[in-house]
Amino acid sequence: MDKGLVIDAQGVARQFLIKESGQVVRALHGLDLRVREGALTALVGPDGAGKTTFLRLVAGLLKADAGQLRVLDVDVAAQPQKVQDLISYMPQRFGLYEDLSVQENLDLYADLHGVGAEERSRRFARLLEMTDLGRFTARPAGKLSGGMKQKLGLACTLVRSPRLLLLDEPTVGVDPLSRRELWEIVQQLVEEERLSVLLTTSYMDEAERCSEVYLLHQGQLLAQGVPEEIRRHAEGLCRIAVPPAGQPARTLQARLLDEPHNVIDAVPQGGEVRFIRQREADEQRLESLLEGAPVREVEARLEDGFMVLLRAKSGAEKVDTESLRVAAPVGASGNGDAVIEVKDLVRKFGDFTAVDRTSFSVARGEIFGLLGPNGAGKTTTFRMLCGLLPASSGSLQVAGVNLRHARAQARRRIGYVSQKFSLYGNLSVRENLQFFGGAYGLSGKQLGRRMEEVSRQFDLSGHEGEPSGQLPGGYRQRLAMAVGLLHEPEILFLDEPTSGADPLARRGFWQRITALAAGGTTIIITTHFMEEAEYCDRIVIQDAGRILAMGTPQQVREQAGGKGSALNMEQAFIAIVEQAREVQA
Repeated sequence: MDKGLVIDAQGVARQFLIKESGQVVRALHGLDLRVREGALTALVGPDGAGKTTFLRLVAGLLKADAGQLRVLDVDVAAQPQKVQDLISYMPQRFGLYEDLSVQENLDLYADLHGVGAEERSRRFARLLEMTDLGRFTARPAGKLSGGMKQKLGLACTLVRSPRLLLLDEPTVGVDPLSRRELWEIVQQLVEEERLSVLLTTSYMDEAERCSEVYLLHQGQLLAQGVPEEIRRHAEGLCRIAVPPAGQPARTLQARLLDEPHNVIDAVPQGGEVRFIRQREADEQRLESLLEGAPVREVEARLEDGFMVLLRAKSGAEKVDTESLRVAAPVGASGNGDAVIEVKDLVRKFGDFTAVDRTSFSVARGEIFGLLGPNGAGKTTTFRMLCGLLPASSGSLQVAGVNLRHARAQARRRIGYVSQKFSLYGNLSVRENLQFFGGAYGLSGKQLGRRMEEVSRQFDLSGHEGEPSGQLPGGYRQRLAMAVGLLHEPEILFLDEPTSGADPLARRGFWQRITALAAGGTTIIITTHFMEEAEYCDRIVIQDAGRILAMGTPQQVREQAGGKGSALNMEQAFIAIVEQAREVQA
């Protein structure tokens, strides 16, 4: 193993047998990958690329079927325990004990790793300071916000001083403030302790902070290098277009994405549309798509290079936007009238007020975003809107039904997609659709017709017999959406539906959402991807149960930074929350 390397993988292969179907899935094949000592290194790639499988091989939790893998100059296949004694690994679902306090969780993991009293005392003091959890040592882990849980998970992972830290999607499901704090901790460890870190991430701006990036696709290495090398693949192709006044940026974005021969990628950004043109684009067709929108060239980002490389390998997903657009739910014709009206909504849990006198309305066909830090009250608000949780007081009308008195009646008119996708993993795609269709009151020819329609709209054809638990994340997301829309609801509630999804999967998801809204379906969404707030007609930012900001994305950016603000949505979000907390302090 070369000096200065902490991981040396040569020709590593790993496959899995799916017992239910007898199918063999090749997660990694012929992978060559080297990670340098003292560096922050990122593994990126779409769902099913093999990122988590590689981390588990490095951690000695799986054994490669072929190839050589040395970790810290140890043959991990021959001596997995020796490797595990030298590294720390934080998986996506880190096992905190929710009934134990912060301190008790730290003590437990220190006991498991045999950390002595003297080292434990020194290590705990440093970790509690870095994570800012020193004030919460007596609080049960189950009572922490999502961001605090992630920080505690990282602290438990680091109760001993490892030579290599493996992080699998460490910032999934956390808000921008917590994400920033987690990154400050990791970068501090790299800079001050020269800790070697290998992480996977869905956020390309996080990968851009790393000294080296490896892009995986279908178990193979597609590209590697410093972020600048990945960016170069999109050099000279990136543009910003300004849509006509009054037209949502997502409308122009959807039009551009419908032309993969001319446009590689497009995404709303600050009220405009950032897109990557094909090198051989038809200039006349491109001008026609832009409909006279002013265009300027911009520098490429890592995400742009990522999209160029992936589109060249796998092409654009074909999204059946037309059938989604015309399949307007019953009663959804005509936009503008309010379908959700909330006034002075309050929800208390004992003495704790989770939602404090919240008021807003949502128009038919609107995409409305609920944003806020972990623990801000947005999930509680969301669950009350869905009829899953009764309000303590206030007025709440959904689809013309008073939710405080007729929740069951309202639920028949709404669809719901939860963050963890409430699917039955041991049932096939077809069986999930049949089960949920029956639960929504569909049967016979009507159920068969709707199953056929949503399978086409969400590109599930060919996967009907596969267990949903074995599907890649992007397909599970599509199936969850299909299930939520089987009964053609007027309103669709989406609770962090793209959490952990890669940029490719998020583009396809938002193409479908844009088409549904154009057909009259009202969309209520919570998300921690601030770029997704740009797809919304209006957004609300909550913290400590109260609304801090409400309006169009542009109005919210201006509230955070003044007229003509150049802040992006993540910067605006952080500024608004921090300003409000300073006033309350």
